Amino acid sequence: MNPLDQLQPLITPAPIGWWPLAPGWWALLLLLPLLGWGLWRLRHWRPGKKPIVRAELPLDPVRIEALAELARLPKPYDGAPAGAWLQQINALLKRLCRNHYPGSHSHTLNGRQWLAFLDNRCPAAGLTRWMVLVEGAYKPECKLDDKAINGLNQSVETWIRKHV
Repeated sequence: MNPLDQLQPLITPAPIGWWPLAPGWWALLLLLPLLGWGLWRLRHWRPGKKPIVRAELPLDPVRIEALAELARLPKPYDGAPAGAWLQQINALLKRLCRNHYPGSHSHTLNGRQWLAFLDNRCPAAGLTRWMVLVEGAYKPECKLDDKAINGLNQSVETWIRKHV
């Protein structure tokens, strides 16, 4: 007789189901939707973000001097030839770029590449729409109306203030 034959058969435990849940789980099931609803209400109740008012940073001395030089340039109002004025603006911008971006060789650019370079540094100025800035200096009698002169001057001033 084998001693193993005398052993009782193993009792297989009943599988543990997830139903019925213990009392703590019932409370959690009730609290989760309540917590979700409360967070949703809190998000809508909380006052919105206030807009951040950003003051313009003070300008460095180079930019201040460039703005002063731009203001000193005689503007060609009343149908005066604008070629010399446009050359002076280009020279001012090239000096600024050579100072601020020495490795970019921006002073060698001309035409559309020059305006694209300027616009990449400050899109707010929108200098690409002022093709006369690069072409007008080479036209013998380039004349601008007062509105165009003021607009170009404003764009260049914006570029000087805000370029990165």
